[in-house]
Amino acid sequence: MKNIKKLIIMVLSMTLLSITACSSKSSGKKFETITAKEAKKLMDDQDNYVILDVREESEYEEGHVPNAVLLPLGTIDKKASDKLTDKDQLILVYCRSGNRSNQAAKKLVKLGYTNVKDFGGIIDWPYEIEK
Repeated sequence: MKNIKKLIIMVLSMTLLSITACSSKSSGKKFETITAKEAKKLMDDQDNYVILDVREESEYEEGHVPNAVLLPLGTIDKKASDKLTDKDQLILVYCRSGNRSNQAAKKLVKLGYTNVKDFGGIIDWPYEIEK
């Protein structure tokens, strides 16, 4: 009986240790979710940033945030390094409703980008749009 208790304690300890180790490794890579208002303030206050539209080209042509760079979600893995050369530069990501921008932000972080902020969808953008 004592050996079974020791075995259970050891298994639980190892499980807890592995869960803790896994979570600490992944916690270093994150992006921030911000509002459209916060994104606009960053655009107004900073110089070195990229506005990244991750919608499809047809959506981009219908209207986009001024000066946005188009990089559709499905092309990020292959083309991010061509369009986003500075991995420490502020990248402000958006899409139509916020779903693709969230996915894109996760991909960018996984690719090593360190200053990614997801400001959701253009449907929540109350400021100027250009066509």
